[in-house]
Amino acid sequence: MIIDAHCHWLPEEIISNAHFFSKAWGDIEAQVEAMEKAGIQKAVLTYPTTDAHRRMGSLRKIAMLYNERVAAIVKFQPERFIGAAILPVDDAKAMVAEFRRATQDLGFRGVSLATSTDGVFLDDERYERLYEEAQKYRVPIFVHPQIVKPIGSQQVDDPLLTPVIEYIFETTMCVGKLLMAEVFQRFPDLTWVFAYFGGVTPFIAHRYDATYGMLRSINFVKDLGDVPSNFLRRIYVDTSGDRTLANYISSLELFGAGHILWGSDYPARRDIGASIGFLDSLSVSDTDKKSILGGNLERILKQVKL
Repeated sequence: MIIDAHCHWLPEEIISNAHFFSKAWGDIEAQVEAMEKAGIQKAVLTYPTTDAHRRMGSLRKIAMLYNERVAAIVKFQPERFIGAAILPVDDAKAMVAEFRRATQDLGFRGVSLATSTDGVFLDDERYERLYEEAQKYRVPIFVHPQIVKPIGSQQVDDPLLTPVIEYIFETTMCVGKLLMAEVFQRFPDLTWVFAYFGGVTPFIAHRYDATYGMLRSINFVKDLGDVPSNFLRRIYVDTSGDRTLANYISSLELFGAGHILWGSDYPARRDIGASIGFLDSLSVSDTDKKSILGGNLERILKQVKL
């Protein structure tokens, strides 16, 4: 079974109030057609992050609208789509309340969070109660890079450099801040899925360990209880439609095939078949290939207790 861990759909109200997205992001019929053509059985609908809340009033309004619309799609085609709810992350109590409504009343089996919101990353204490709830019910958290003023955009705001570089470092910094805030350590059973291979995390894992060891030797950094890479190996990453051998090799080395999820990043990337077919070029077993294409995510979703 092939399960897409990273694809998007947006309601018309959000598309028309955001600065970037076209109507293609709200065409569910075209999405189903693309899935059938590529042989994809299921897909997780995650939020790409937008600035629509600035025109529509609040993050809470956006969350309720988006979740209800996605819930309707899932209800109509439960065999096809899996919902990942968005939350009003500027309000800790409202965040937990919407998590409960989305999972218990609307049938969502995942949460979709941005790496940061208004400069506040996911290591902030406002998320503590959410993490407790998500871990309790084994609900996975899918993390997408913030596209509205990501890290570095204050210095360089460029239509090419921002998505190519700053989105990736948004994700990389988010992973690092969660590590240093000991969120991975304190919530060991919380499932994290980071887009785009976790940024450049696989490429700098060795630097984490070497630098941490050097700084611990002079008591310049707090004791994490283990080398950073052992905590980083706990997370999952998705491929986001990528077809770069170096990204796969470094991710396989750090995370292993059991923690990599294939994702299309549709409709941002539309050549779904090519990103699936790329796995044939990897030096991995057929079992590992099947795990990446859907087996790993299927296992994650089976652990959800609602």
